[in-house]
Amino acid sequence: MSNITVISLGGSIIAPDKVDSSFLSSFYTEMKKYLDEDRTRKLIFVCGGGAPARIYQNALRDVRKDCSSSEQDWLGIRATHLNGSLVRAIFSEYVTDELVTDPTADDISFSSQVLVAAGWKPGFSTDTDAVYLARRFNAGTVINLSNIAKVYTDDPRKNPDAEPLDDISWDDFIAMVGTTWEPGKNTPFDPIASGMAKESGMKVICAEGRNIANTMAILTGMEYTGTTIG
Repeated sequence: MSNITVISLGGSIIAPDKVDSSFLSSFYTEMKKYLDEDRTRKLIFVCGGGAPARIYQNALRDVRKDCSSSEQDWLGIRATHLNGSLVRAIFSEYVTDELVTDPTADDISFSSQVLVAAGWKPGFSTDTDAVYLARRFNAGTVINLSNIAKVYTDDPRKNPDAEPLDDISWDDFIAMVGTTWEPGKNTPFDPIASGMAKESGMKVICAEGRNIANTMAILTGMEYTGTTIG
């Protein structure tokens, strides 16, 4: 595994209903050990919106039934900036660069061990930002941390016969999630990001973000629980 790893840190684990400071404290402690153990290791954290995104998007829809997808997306993007600013401050001893809000910008520098990014523009989720940054910095793997342990053949909340998957090809995954984006769409990895990752020959590992020991196993090349896409 490359010494640069992109972690798409889902809003559902940063702020599931409010900011989960207990999780963030444990996450910081373990990531600090990982970074201090080998100073050549680099991490890019791409932060999702979580509860703040949903709360504000729902409020807009309640007040204005005719609100556009773009208006909803921008509220979600602002929520990712808030979460990203928090994560950047938590890891401030490892971060010297500004919060990345455009993964295609010419002037992005990655001068320390950690780079923190958040949402960019309407049309996709922060998963897509993660793929852009992985391509830019030649990271062959994106670790996608959310509130699900594995990708299932169908939504397990709706279909009791849905089966968990250890591996799935991009073609099969895209057949499940589709190719279009809707604000607040809840898929293991967003459809736009999936198409880009497939084109780039990238591997994505979906895993339960709160299981920090499992995240460490992925980072260090040990056996882990999750779904490998690609």
